[in-house]
Amino acid sequence: MASGAGITTNADVFGPACGQLPQGNSPGSLDSMGPEPVASAASTNPLLTKLVAAVKATNLVDTLNSQQAITVFAPADSAFDALGDAKFTELAQNPSQLAPILQYHVLPQRYDAKGLQAAGSVQTLNTDGGPVKIEGTGDAMTVNGAKVLCGNIPTKNATVFVIDKVLTPGTNK
Repeated sequence: MASGAGITTNADVFGPACGQLPQGNSPGSLDSMGPEPVASAASTNPLLTKLVAAVKATNLVDTLNSQQAITVFAPADSAFDALGDAKFTELAQNPSQLAPILQYHVLPQRYDAKGLQAAGSVQTLNTDGGPVKIEGTGDAMTVNGAKVLCGNIPTKNATVFVIDKVLTPGTNK
C-alpha cells in the first residue's frame, strides 16, 4: 500500500450506527477521535465500552496506540452482549484466551473500505487465525459475515470499522 493509503476523513464515514456517535467536539465524536491513537479514541466511543474493557484486560492499549498504520474491526457492545455476560467475564479473566481473539480484529496495514473491498481477504495480526473475508460495499459491507455498523472512522493511527459480531479466529467464510 502506498503511504497515506487507507487514511479517511469524517466525510468518508458510513453506516447505520454512525448517527449514534456524539456530535461536535464531544468525547466519542468523530472530531474528538480523529487526533487520538486508536485505543484512546475508542475509550471515548459510546459504542465500544466492552471492547475497551477487553483491550485493557489484555494490556493491549499501548500496543494498539503505538502502531503506525492499522485497521481495527471493533465489535460494538451489542456484539459482546451476544456472547453473554458469563462468556465475556470468562474471556476478560483469561487474557491469554482473549488476546488472540482481539488480535484477529486488527490488520497490520491501514485500509479504508475501498481498499478492503479490493483486497477481498486480508491477514490479521493473529496469523494463526487466518485471513478475514470482506464482502459487499457501503452499508452492505461485511467482515467474515459481521455487518459494518459504522466504517471508515479515522483516528490518528488507524481506520476503524465498528462491527456487529465478535470475530472468531479460523472462521473466515
